[in-house]
Amino acid sequence: MKVDFQGTFGAKLFDDRKMKARLSSNAYEILCKVRDEAMIWDPSVADEVADAIRNWAMEQGATHFVHWFSPLTGVNSGRHDSFLDGIDKEGNPIVNFSGKLLSKGESDASSFPSGGLRSTFEARGYTIWDVTSPCFVIGTTLYIPTVFASFTGEALDQKAPLLRTSQSLSKHALRCFHALGYTDMKFVKPTMGAEQEYFLVDKKYFDQRLDLKLTGRTVFGAVPAKAQELSEHYYGRTQERVREFMRDVDQQLWELGVPAKTEHNEAAPGQFELACVYTYANTACDHNRIVMDIMQRTALRHGLVCLLYEKPFTGINGSGKHNNYSLVTSTGENLLKPGKEPERNIKFLLTLAAFIKGVDEHADLLRLSAATEGNDFRLGAAEAPPAIVSMYLGTKLENILQGIADGHLEKREEHREILMGSKSLPLLTADDNDRNRTTPFAFTGYKFEFRMVGSSQPLGFVNTIINALVTISFRDFARELETAENPLKKAYEIVGREYEAHKRVLFNGNGYTQEWVEEAARRGLPNLDCTIKAIPTLIRPENLAFLRKSKALTEEEAYARYEIMFTRYIQKINIELKVANDMVQKEILPAAISYCRQLAQGNFYCEQAGTVSGVAVKFQREIAQLTDEISDLCDEMHFARSSAMKIEKLEDRAQSLYLAHRDKLSRLRKKVDKLETIMPKDKWPMPGYTELLFDL
Repeated sequence: MKVDFQGTFGAKLFDDRKMKARLSSNAYEILCKVRDEAMIWDPSVADEVADAIRNWAMEQGATHFVHWFSPLTGVNSGRHDSFLDGIDKEGNPIVNFSGKLLSKGESDASSFPSGGLRSTFEARGYTIWDVTSPCFVIGTTLYIPTVFASFTGEALDQKAPLLRTSQSLSKHALRCFHALGYTDMKFVKPTMGAEQEYFLVDKKYFDQRLDLKLTGRTVFGAVPAKAQELSEHYYGRTQERVREFMRDVDQQLWELGVPAKTEHNEAAPGQFELACVYTYANTACDHNRIVMDIMQRTALRHGLVCLLYEKPFTGINGSGKHNNYSLVTSTGENLLKPGKEPERNIKFLLTLAAFIKGVDEHADLLRLSAATEGNDFRLGAAEAPPAIVSMYLGTKLENILQGIADGHLEKREEHREILMGSKSLPLLTADDNDRNRTTPFAFTGYKFEFRMVGSSQPLGFVNTIINALVTISFRDFARELETAENPLKKAYEIVGREYEAHKRVLFNGNGYTQEWVEEAARRGLPNLDCTIKAIPTLIRPENLAFLRKSKALTEEEAYARYEIMFTRYIQKINIELKVANDMVQKEILPAAISYCRQLAQGNFYCEQAGTVSGVAVKFQREIAQLTDEISDLCDEMHFARSSAMKIEKLEDRAQSLYLAHRDKLSRLRKKVDKLETIMPKDKWPMPGYTELLFDL
């Protein structure tokens, strides 16, 4: 397939090129200042901008528009309205799309999760155009990225806090660097590139699994004889059916201006990855929402289903979403790029110190940002980092920081070269440090890679927390630098001091070991190993103050999210337990009982004929015993779930459901999975892991 990048990329995106071509110089200049310099939006040009966007969208075949937002459900939302505004006397359609329609919409804020911010009878909420994220067309609809807010002004989405913290970060970072004499900087912005992992399964098998349809994961399922132990799927040849799916996805994303770049087979069978090129964090978060939506819709066209759940299959790798984060200036400089002499690059060192201080002081909130019931199954093994937040810098950077703390600049070692022993192979210059696959927050050369995020998560809240922790570090540094007689000397003092104060969060070893768990406890690092332990950190007094100071969340917004996160956890776990009960009662037990009956009849006739098989009788008894045990365990699980749902206090209900899920469902699953391994394939009521993982 021939692709014309110049003509195809961004064809469905109202980007800077189209803005410049279709707007007056005044309107274009205002839009650029709002986008790049956080200037307040000037509504006087709203009608002109709306008219230009509508004309362009209709040329792309659009008949409708939607205010596209991400409420606290975690899924994309919006109401579709047509450009049709009526019919004139002659029967001609009247088309209208004003600046007011572009800038503001309404939705029932009480119909979405609001954590008590809105009562049922107080329904009004607003969608507000995000000027910094371009509009785009999918099918016949113009999508307008928006913020979602309540009637009383609280953020009910993930975008508003991200925009607020991005602006606050720029303000305090500029204070630091202006104090150091870098006055040419006009802004500092977070950038991000997401690596999206996912599974593909054949839709015909998906449709036969109640658990996949209703929860996104397999509640039951025996690990096949072969899984991922040969490592042959990782970076291996992609099946042609999957390649066609990937080509389709790429084409759609490129037309939407989403810079999809890297795609490959992941470690587990049936698992794949798609990574995008970096862009500003707010836009990148929107890009990832588009990626997830496009992948799921496109998979269906190819007879596939795209699974974004973090751990859809037991016994093999789960799926994460690596959040690659950096900071860039208005002059195009990456503040996390060390340069040839990092020990003399004070902008890099000060930025690095801001991250170390922020991650150590707010590790609990960083862990919370990646807390979901699905991620609880994934973290701590199979290439997923543990729940303990630590940072990896590599020995060279740590030596430089230690040298600064000790009062001298560590001499940088020369680059190490690798010669493979064949003259036909070029000489290879090794990177300064290896990569640590078990560290949640790793420095990888010019960015920090937050590897803890789950594959199904929107990235707005994650990057809001990263923004916030860096913001407060820069704010504290700025107070010292702005009053220092020698700002450069003071900056080095800050770098050395913060390294010594917070180096407990730095760890270069194996995060999977029990020794690290014990060592982390001695260092005082939090170990929030499940979601219900992480959620309460949101409303700790010190965290409420931090979120308020960084402009991330007001106290009311934080308490709302606390309630929403607990409620969502309860709902998800309750659904999984009910699905497990339904599968046992309506599918698994009837199939086992029916087969056991067939065995009993066969054994009876054999006994009558005097040819009783001891193996056949043993087989029948084993299945009958497992059936009884499964029935009893299912009853226990159902009782535990029902009892938990009667508990009034939200936190206690979540804790009780967590225990029912961890203990009762786990024991039930072991028995069901064992039964699956001894039942004939044609008697088992649903496709197994072999079909789901290998039949693509």
